Amino acid sequence: MNESRSIRVIIADDQELVRAGFAMVIGSQQDMEVVAQASDGAEAVTMAETLHPDVVLMDVRMPGMDGIEATRRITSLTAGTDGTQPTRVIILTTFDLDEYVMAAINAGASGFLLKDTEPETLLNSIRTVFQGNAIIAPSATKRLIEKMMQDGYAQHGSLSGGVSNASLNGNACGVADTTGTVGATGADSTNGIGTAHPTYTDPELELLTDREREVLVEIAHGLSNQEIADKLFISLPTVKTHVAHILAKINARDRVQAVVFAYDNGLV
Repeated sequence: MNESRSIRVIIADDQELVRAGFAMVIGSQQDMEVVAQASDGAEAVTMAETLHPDVVLMDVRMPGMDGIEATRRITSLTAGTDGTQPTRVIILTTFDLDEYVMAAINAGASGFLLKDTEPETLLNSIRTVFQGNAIIAPSATKRLIEKMMQDGYAQHGSLSGGVSNASLNGNACGVADTTGTVGATGADSTNGIGTAHPTYTDPELELLTDREREVLVEIAHGLSNQEIADKLFISLPTVKTHVAHILAKINARDRVQAVVFAYDNGLV
């Protein structure tokens, strides 16, 4: 990834004024540029195929093809022919509803934000996603993890085909960095690893060291890198190294895919 170039953004929303507002905010940044605007999902997909943007800001409710289906199609595209990274999608909606969060996650979105998000938060989110991380609105983070626990989300077959195809994408400053934690049911108080599902289903789990499993459990609890470092009495660079190794070994694109992997394999 070339850090010196601008982050290329497509805005997809059926309301022209909304698109104009986002375009004005993004266009004010030296490290970003709006390369196109789409009024519906189908148009957004066509533009993404042609322009290979870094990030698409995607509305959920649009005529014709909605934002969820458009997200699914865009995230299935390969990287651009110029060697750029695959296009990442941030869902923007006025509706803070669980079904939208889960649908966006399953479609491969790397972010979920409400349209009333502060401009600075939106801009930081675009940068976060561009860097290969992901973000979920803080208001949705805790409920998302709780919903996964209550409904047995990861055990319902929605992750069939592996984490890399599940496309559950959370947040470097949402699930990854939220200060709130959600207790894990069935957790072993000795090592923090859950025992609710003792039979591991993914062979990638066996590739993790004991320390990497510990870190993965804390990621699933919603701890940030710094919080993990403090809890496990290790340095922040060491945590970052462990996280990178974990994502590579379990073939997860980002931290919340790692969360699903942890739930799917009974670690929490």
